[in-house]
Amino acid sequence: MRNNLERPLVVADLAGSVGMSDSAFHSHFKAVTGTTPLQYQKRLRLYEARRLMQSELQSVSSAAFSVGYESPTQFSREYARIRAAAAQAHARTDRSWRGGAGFRDGCMRRTAR
Repeated sequence: MRNNLERPLVVADLAGSVGMSDSAFHSHFKAVTGTTPLQYQKRLRLYEARRLMQSELQSVSSAAFSVGYESPTQFSREYARIRAAAAQAHARTDRSWRGGAGFRDGCMRRTAR
C-alpha cells in the first residue's frame, strides 16, 4: 500500500495476494490496524501529502496529485475533516505533525502488509 499510494486500492487484489476471501481479509486488516483498508489508505495518502508539503515544500495541489487524489479540492476536504484545519495552512505553519490531532495512535503501524 505504501509503495503505490497513487493507485486505487482494490481489496480483492490484496485479499487474493494473501490467500484470503475479501471479507476475511477485511476482518483481519481491521483487527490489526483498527481501520478498514480504504480508510488506512486514505490516512497514508494524507500523511504522505503532508510530508511532501512540509519536507519538500510542494504545493497543496502537487502533493494531492502525487499521492493519488483526483483533485486538490477533494484532498483539501478530506484533510480538513481529519486535521480540523486547511491543508494550506498546515503546509505553511505546522512542523510537528506526526501523531497530531485526528490520527489515532498506532494507525500507521507497519504490521499490516
